[in-house]
Order: sequence, then C-alpha cells, then structure tokens
Amino acid sequence: MRYSIILLGLLALIACKKKKTEDGPLPDELKNGLLVLNEGLFQHNNSSLSWVNLADESINNTFFEQKTNRGLGDTGNDMGRYGGKIYIVVNVSSTVEVLHATTGKSIQQISMFNGSTAKQPRSIAFHGNKAFITCFDGYVDVLDTTTLNIVTRIPIGSNPDQLTVANNKIYVTNSGGLNAVMDSTVSVIDPSSLTELSKITVGLNPGSIASDSNGDVYVISRGNYSSIPSRMHRIDSQTDSKVQSFNFNASSISPMGNQLLISYTATGSGTSEIALFDATTESIVTNQFINTSSILTPFGVSYSSTSNLIYVFDANNYTTTGYINLFQANGQFIKRYQLGLNPSKVLIYD
Repeated sequence: MRYSIILLGLLALIACKKKKTEDGPLPDELKNGLLVLNEGLFQHNNSSLSWVNLADESINNTFFEQKTNRGLGDTGNDMGRYGGKIYIVVNVSSTVEVLHATTGKSIQQISMFNGSTAKQPRSIAFHGNKAFITCFDGYVDVLDTTTLNIVTRIPIGSNPDQLTVANNKIYVTNSGGLNAVMDSTVSVIDPSSLTELSKITVGLNPGSIASDSNGDVYVISRGNYSSIPSRMHRIDSQTDSKVQSFNFNASSISPMGNQLLISYTATGSGTSEIALFDATTESIVTNQFINTSSILTPFGVSYSSTSNLIYVFDANNYTTTGYINLFQANGQFIKRYQLGLNPSKVLIYD
C-alpha cells in the first residue's frame, strides 16, 4: 500500500510537471490573444489567468504565476483593463491585483481589508480616473487609478454585487445575498461627489447589471430561486426610476451595441439558453440565439466590439478545467479553447 501511494504521488508529480511544460510561451508584449480569468474553486486558492495566443493557438494556463512568481489567490471574481493597467478582483483573498496592461507584469497588490476584516471585493467599473469596487461588507471602495490608493468608501446597500456606468453615474446592485432577508435595490452613485444619490427598488436579489448604447440600465433580480422567479428590469438613467419589467427568466446580461445577450440556466434542470434582446424595441429577438447544447455549464457571456465576437464560458462540472467558446456576432460557433478552472472573464488583445 505504501509503495502504491508513493507511485501515485510520483505519477501526480510527473503529470504536474508535464502540464507546466505543455504551457505555451508567454510573449513579452501582449497582442493578438485572449487573457482569461479563471475563477477557480471557492476556498481552494487556485484562481489563475490563461493566455491564448491566437497566432499559433497555443495556451498558457499559468500566466499569472509565470509573470509574478506567486499565485493569484482565492476566487477571482472580476477583471478589467483601464488606463494602461489590468485590474483583477480576488474575492475570498480580498485583494485587487494590478498588472501592466502590455506586459502583464505585477504593478501592485492592493489589500482589501477594513482593519482585520475582509471587505470581500466583488466587481469593478471605471469612470474618470477612478475605479469603483463593490465590497460585500456594504460599501463601494473608490480607487485612484493613478496613485492606486483607496480614496474613500461609499456606504450603500447590503452585499453590493455588480455595477455599470450610464449617464455619468454608477449603478450598483445590492443583492443582500448573504442575509436571511435579501436586498432589492440598485444604488446610484455620483462619481464627482463620491456619494450615493438614491436607491431604486427593482426586485429581490439583484445581481447582473448592464447599460445599453442608449443609456438605459438593465438589471436582473434573481428572486429566491424557488417561489419568486428571476426577472429583468429597465431603469431610465435620466429619471433614475424603474420603468419596465420583463416577464421572462434571466440569469445574466451582457451588452452588444444596442442589443443584449441574455443567458438563463434553470436551477433545477440545469438547462440553459442564450437569447438576443433588442434594446430598441424592448423585446426578445430569439430565445436560442446561441446553441448551448455543447456547453455543459454556461458561466458567463461577453461580447467584444474589438473583435466583433461573442465569448461564452463553460465551467464544465466546476471541478475540472473549463472552456471559452468563440462565436461570430450572428451566433455562429467558431471554436473553443480549454483553459483553467471556471473561466469567467476575458480581455481581448488585437
């Protein structure tokens, strides 16, 4: 038995070494590729970045480790590129990693703690020279993107989750997802005074939020996953009021010009669909815009105007490596790449 354990250990070590040698080379300058954030497994400290070289289709799943000589941390929640820097929000580790946008090298790791208490950062959005970071402790932290210092904390609702920018204002979903009584509001923040202007009641447990090219804000209230269904709502950013609710299920939304990609995964059956929504006519164009039959666990959808492509993430079974699927803007499948654990965000380099 002892020798069997030793043999298994040696085989695992060989497999790990083999996996590392199979990683593609990392460029000195990031171009013609995809930088993908892999969320990893909760409390397993295995978030990662993958680099897909579109020129030769090589893949490197240890991008962050090779660039920084350390791990990314626990549960990478969000990633954005702004002003020559890449910002990665790592929720459980309670950090924000700042990388050079061209080389991928580390600039600074920002600790997100209030004393000894983790702020649990979730998502990030940018406006002016500021980054706005939602924290599950009930605040939005404002980061100066020049000095990389937190300049203030804005108290808003319960367990703020995602955010978007519209009409020179920041809109934040207050989920209340960690509480017995969930929140149901969207906070509106003035990026000049760095204060909350108002709260808009939308529906129970708001999460995904996005703005269209006309300046309207769309938000999904996820309900209670049983008797109260998920719904999408529209906010008028001129009046900051909810003006419309839609009678269909939705899990997440992603803008595509003046259209929206709306994904939905049924809690019980696990069946999924990705619909196309016209934000001009305020109606669904088709419920099956993207064929999800080959996607085991949809884990996010993103459209890039840079490449004019749609990227659909597949978490597979959550515990094994996932995929990023590339689709044309008309919904036609192109190809897929196998990445790290639970890929969810992508930056496109042309």
